Amino acid sequence: MIALVSTAIVFAGLTFAIVNAPGWPQVHQAFFNGHRFRADFPDIAKAFLLNVKIFAISEAIILPLALFVAVLRSLPGPVFFPIRALAIAYVDIFRGIPTILLILLLGFGAPSLNLSWLPAGEVFWATTALVVVYTAYVSEVYRAGIESVHPSQEAAARALGLTRLQGLRYVILPQAVRRVIPPLLNDFIGLQKDTALVSVLGVIDALHQADIDSAATFNFTPYVAAAVLFVATTIPLTRLTDWLVSRERAQRQAAGVAV
Repeated sequence: MIALVSTAIVFAGLTFAIVNAPGWPQVHQAFFNGHRFRADFPDIAKAFLLNVKIFAISEAIILPLALFVAVLRSLPGPVFFPIRALAIAYVDIFRGIPTILLILLLGFGAPSLNLSWLPAGEVFWATTALVVVYTAYVSEVYRAGIESVHPSQEAAARALGLTRLQGLRYVILPQAVRRVIPPLLNDFIGLQKDTALVSVLGVIDALHQADIDSAATFNFTPYVAAAVLFVATTIPLTRLTDWLVSRERAQRQAAGVAV
């Protein structure tokens, strides 16, 4: 009850301060115009479907591809050093390049090669750039999960007669993936927001549609409409992440009590 009352007081105070600011009428008209919101929201919501499509396709590719990169980087022994080096170079390079810069490089550079077998669509190259960048990030999440599994697990698998590959598949990876689900969801929340970067290639997504509507009406309310759509999509993922973290913590505590 105390938390609820204190939160209500804080938000009421902030609302009072904002509404009574000298420039509030101008801000309200420019950013929170109800008429413009109702008029522009349908077109922005329709364009937002492209953001959702890019997100869904990218996520479906990133999950297995990042796991493959993480496994390559975790291969032991000197014989696999060249493979590990390539995986490390991939992660270092594409984690270091800003996402928007890679979208521009691929979106404008690759079609300029004029190769008949190479797709020229902006959506394809924007999605490719997101996949390349987020695969590098997610592979590190997977690798952290793999390394968090105690070496005795692999030793036990080998003692049971499993090969190294079988031990990785049936013993190490199931534990590793389960442990990294919350940080994976956090990365995909970032991916959902970064789909707005495809607008730099002229793709009509939610952000670009908001740009068009704002330029036509000299009003910034369309940006608020686009922001509402992104928030409405990411909040459920955020709450799911919190729930998974709480459940994992409860399971660890229960296991500790049992021991």
